[in-house]
Amino acid sequence: MKLDKIIRRFLLPSPVVSVYFMMKYECKVSPKAEVELSNLLIIGKNTEIGSFTKIKASDGLLHIGANGSISTGCFISSHTGGVKIGNYCMIGPNSSIIGNSYNYNKLDVPILEQGITSKGIKIGDSVWIGAGSCILDGAEIGSGVIIAPNSVVSSRIPENSIVSGNPAKVIFKRR
Repeated sequence: MKLDKIIRRFLLPSPVVSVYFMMKYECKVSPKAEVELSNLLIIGKNTEIGSFTKIKASDGLLHIGANGSISTGCFISSHTGGVKIGNYCMIGPNSSIIGNSYNYNKLDVPILEQGITSKGIKIGDSVWIGAGSCILDGAEIGSGVIIAPNSVVSSRIPENSIVSGNPAKVIFKRR
């Protein structure tokens, strides 16, 4: 790990990081959150990030839109494919948004040694992600979508849908 990354991650006090994001992006980051200082991280105005949330953007662009809410205990990580979260999105407690996956094609090679892929994640505007949900690499979520708690999303979800399950399936269309 590079020295500047070590300093940004481990040696800066959390209140300093909170003030930095408040001054730069006019957003509210809890001093108990672990948000990485990175040029690849952009947070929209008036977005709130709750306690014990971890946000990592060391390998790819992570763009969080304006007026959003990320609850307590969430984990958001971009990789080379990037993660884009739209405006007015609500992410429930203990949800995960993971922008990478492992290759697992070869049976004779351990999965850990097969490398990582990253297609990226796109989340539209005004999306509500229920508590405990998991958004996996390659997911594309349209605007106005509601994701029921504890759902797993790994594919494309059309606009104004309500989805539930593992894997998440459309159960209702908002009108």
